[in-house]
Formats: sequence, C-alpha cells, structure tokens
Amino acid sequence: MIANSSTSGPLGPEVGSEGQLGMAQTTGRYVVVFEDDASPADTLEATAGASNVADSRDFDSQAMDMAATAGADATVFSELGIAVVTVDPERLGFMQTSEPARGTIRSVSPELIHHVLDAPSDYVSGYRDGVMDLTARLGDDDEAPAERGVEASASANFADTDQATWGIQATRVSTTTKSGAGIKVAVLDTGFDSTHPDFVGRNITAKSFVPGAPPQDGHGHGTHCIGTACGPKSPSGTRRYGVAYEADIFVGKVLSDEGSGSDAGILAAINWAVANECPVISMSLGADVARPHPPYNQAGRRALAAGTLIIAAAGNNANRPGNKGFVGAPANSPDIMAVGALDPVLKIARFSARSLPGRGGQVDIAGPGVNVYSSWPMPTRYHTISGTSMATPHVAGIAALWAQATGRRGLALWATMVKESQRIAMPSVDVAAGLVLAGG
Repeated sequence: MIANSSTSGPLGPEVGSEGQLGMAQTTGRYVVVFEDDASPADTLEATAGASNVADSRDFDSQAMDMAATAGADATVFSELGIAVVTVDPERLGFMQTSEPARGTIRSVSPELIHHVLDAPSDYVSGYRDGVMDLTARLGDDDEAPAERGVEASASANFADTDQATWGIQATRVSTTTKSGAGIKVAVLDTGFDSTHPDFVGRNITAKSFVPGAPPQDGHGHGTHCIGTACGPKSPSGTRRYGVAYEADIFVGKVLSDEGSGSDAGILAAINWAVANECPVISMSLGADVARPHPPYNQAGRRALAAGTLIIAAAGNNANRPGNKGFVGAPANSPDIMAVGALDPVLKIARFSARSLPGRGGQVDIAGPGVNVYSSWPMPTRYHTISGTSMATPHVAGIAALWAQATGRRGLALWATMVKESQRIAMPSVDVAAGLVLAGG
C-alpha cells in the first residue's frame, strides 16, 4: 500500500516538510540505518519489538525473496547495515530515543516509493524537441559563455549512424579497445527481456526483488537501460547501442511492470549486488525528494567501501529555461554518482536536474540522454527514448570499461572517471565534471 504519512523525530526527516520529503509517496514502514558495529536483530527486538527478523544472509547469494519476507517484522540487509521495519507509530519515538538505540541507530526514515525516471515529454520526435530546446537556450542566461567561465568550443553535432548511436560516438566508446570483460554490472530497474535475441549467449544473472514478480521486464525501461550499459558490439541488422558488450550482466528487478518500487526492494538489490562483488550498479530510478534520503547515504558509503560504485540518474524534474529542478533521491546522496543528461550537441537536456547547494544533491557527471536508441522487449526489439535514465547506463557501462582497464574499484574508479571526462562549456551545477568518456 502507498500512503502519504507524516512523522518526525530526532533521527529522521519529517514527511511533508518543504525541501525534505515534500509529497513523496511512502509505504507506512520505516528504514533503519545502523552504526557499523551494531547488531541489527538485537537492536530491532529491543527498540521496535521485532521478534521475526529476516536477514539477507539467510538467502542464497543474498538474493532475498521479498514475498517470503513479507510477514517479517523487519528485513535486514546485512552488507549495508540497514533494515526495513514495520513498527507501531506509538513506538516510533521510543525506537528513536531509547537507551538501546543510542550508539546503534543512525537514522529512522519513512520508506519511500521510487519510480522509473522517464523524460516528462516525448523526445522521439527529434525535430520538434530540437526546435523547442534550442529556442529555449537562446534566452537562458545560465548558459552564456561569460558566466560559465570557460571559452565556448565549436559546437558538437552528433547523430546516429548505421554503425553506432550518437551516444556511443560522443563518449568515444566506438574507439576503445575495452569491452567490460570480467566486470559485473548490476542494473536495478524494471527487469530484462530474457528473450531478446541480441543477448543470446551472454552471462546474465537475473533476480526479482518485487514481491511475486519474475525478473522478466513487462515495462521496457529496464531492457533499454541494460541495452545501453551492456548491449552487444555488433547487433545483427542494426547499429551498435551498447557500451560494455562483454560485461557480466546482473539484472535486479526492483520496479514493477507499472514502473514503481519501494526502498525495501531497491536496498535488497543493492545488498545483493554488493554481496556478489559487482563493481558497478546502475539505477535509473528515483523520487523527487530534495534532501538526501539517509538509507542511500549509508548504502552508497558501504558500497564504496566494498568496492562497488553506485551510479544513479539525477532526475528529470527540470523544465528549462525557467525551472532547473533538483537532484532527487537516491542520486542526491553524496556517495552515489549522480548523472545529468546531454543532447546530441552536448548541451544540457531541458529536463535534466540541477545541483542543489550543500553536501549531497550535486550532479557529478553527464552522459548522452536525449533520443537514445537501445533494446526494448520483444517484439518491438528497439526503441528511442530520453531521460537522465538513459544517460545513467552510458556512465555505468563506461565505468565497467575503466574498471577493466585499471583494476580500480570504489572511490578510485569514481575519481578516474571524473579525471578522464571531457570538460564542456556548460555550468558545473548542471554537468559537473562534464561528458563521461571511455579510455583508449
């Protein structure tokens, strides 16, 4: 059940508070973040009265069956030090302030509902979009070269060809010698169409974290993102659209076929990817929440420490030139790489969210996100869509290439990608380090 609830406490943000959770959808459950040396099960029993606790370590490869845990008082994600708990609201205050909570619980937050991050309008009609977007930019003072503090370079003008999509060309993937071989890339989304002919013979591990649903993609968004991140080098009868064409694909279905899912499923999938030593996690999903959501601060930090880089879409809540939007959760957590979207002339997409002041909430890098061609569930096979969702798997696939090339993981991999990116003449609050690039 989805609800709009309201609660507050010293360890958790208030739902409904302007600039924090706003009108975010919640489930009525709570997400508890523990200190690194805490014993979650003992703490939950002492503070929340949770005697029936499910633990990710009780499942093979820590791939939790979310339907099997539905009756538990709490579900613990051991790699992350996080739990989702059902607790009586009258006991919530005790849970946050009691003696057993001190030194063991970092935060208690309402469990959020997240959604597929599609562009807010139809970008398939490239001509119409191009006219509207370029017209808007003529009056956008934020993009004046003098304000940017860098010289405007000659305009790029990429386009799909018979050989490769514009994004594969712009990011120099088409000229790299790396393939992502030996690197596990986890894409957490709406699942994957296992019948797609372009992925025959690939090493694919697929799990669902949506209760009662198989990992098969009944939406399309997940198949599109997986195609961009890990699609084939030479698909039969069409152009190249995938980056890390020899990477091992870990499919985590965390969003339903209707395109939504809760913190519990997303955190369970992150936990699974970390436990299975995936160097890269790609998440094209989110909630329009301006303040970092504490569970993802913890998940990003613990993942980086374990050698896993989480890459997430910044969000599509802008409508430029007037409304610049803001980076939403989970991308606005400081230890998660937030991705903005660029168009084929390497300008910021009008829907792409802008950085907010303060720790967290920053765009960290940018990728191709307008009119992106990639795989789609059969029988459609291919589709062209837009969003920061489409930019994110470009970055994730390139992260796999750099992980293969350098052996670097976690923060070292993040630093390498930022260092090797292409600085472009746009405000840093929109594109940060600039366009992600593949190595040689």
